[in-house]
Amino acid sequence: MFEYLKRILLPETLHHDSNSTSAASPLNKYQVSTAALLIEIAKADGDFTDDERNRIIELMKKEFNLDDELVGELLELSEQKVSDSISVYEFSTIINETFNQEEKIELMKNLWRVIYEDGKLDSHEDRLIKIIGSTLNLEHKDIIGTKLFVKQEMGK
Repeated sequence: MFEYLKRILLPETLHHDSNSTSAASPLNKYQVSTAALLIEIAKADGDFTDDERNRIIELMKKEFNLDDELVGELLELSEQKVSDSISVYEFSTIINETFNQEEKIELMKNLWRVIYEDGKLDSHEDRLIKIIGSTLNLEHKDIIGTKLFVKQEMGK
């Protein structure tokens, strides 16, 4: 864990480019923030299931081209950050500094994918995703549009 913290705190580029992130590269703050938001949404209904965890792992591997070890470290650190945080704003701030509009929309889709992993939308999840969308400076139509896209994609 100490080695990971050293790597994450070293100065490095924060530009979101999954093609330049190799499995051996240190994780970036935006990766931790992305995973933290996914974990926050998974925990919103009070039940962080194995299926939700596996979905987050799958999304992190795909989105950032990370290997199993780095994804494990990413989730461990992100869960600690979530437990220490007082709001999603600290994660959204990093995302806002790093992601463009298209990347924020993709993140929103991934949040909906985690929500619908268990097949239902809980009122706490619904409230939290609207807060996250707002802190990411997304319009309500974008939040709803991504929801409808994911529901259709998942056959819900």
